[in-house]
Amino acid sequence: MLLFGALKIELPSYTLRLVDGSATVVIGGETYVGQDPTFGTIAEMSELAEEIGDSAPEITVALFPPDVTATATLSHPNMQGGRATLMVGAVDPISGIAIGTPEILFLGEIDVPTISVDQQGARKVEYTIVSVFERLFEIEEGQRAQNAWHQSIYPGELGLEHMTGTDVNLYWGAKPPRGGNQKNIWGIPMSDRR
Repeated sequence: MLLFGALKIELPSYTLRLVDGSATVVIGGETYVGQDPTFGTIAEMSELAEEIGDSAPEITVALFPPDVTATATLSHPNMQGGRATLMVGAVDPISGIAIGTPEILFLGEIDVPTISVDQQGARKVEYTIVSVFERLFEIEEGQRAQNAWHQSIYPGELGLEHMTGTDVNLYWGAKPPRGGNQKNIWGIPMSDRR
């Protein structure tokens, strides 16, 4: 039995499945290789750390693409948001099949790609991969009491279909400020609620 690390990145038109080293490992019927013929190998990866803070965890993964075309594809803006899964597990060295189900160490999405070229001309594409919990920190500044926005979230729900404008401040998803004579969308003072 041997331990392995595996990385799966789901790009818009290609799923990259890499393992550390030069092995081939079959995980759940999918083949992971040390060197992908299209996009190359894993160059390096940041350490994983567990901590408590006010930002979602992130890792960086660097790839050695084999050519300029692969470098351009990997760094294209439409790669942003691609799902990335980092796993660790054990493999049977005879069959090359993963033993059991590998443990998922990190599940996230590609945030920012960075290209670098060293003095020998070797290209490297480094991805910042943010945790899926990053979405919890998004500020919903675009929320508004308007039909088009409402239907973008709830297609076919026509609750705001005839709402064209209002002089009442709507505090949707936030607490209204204290004091004053606040009214709801029907014009009823908030103090009259039962």
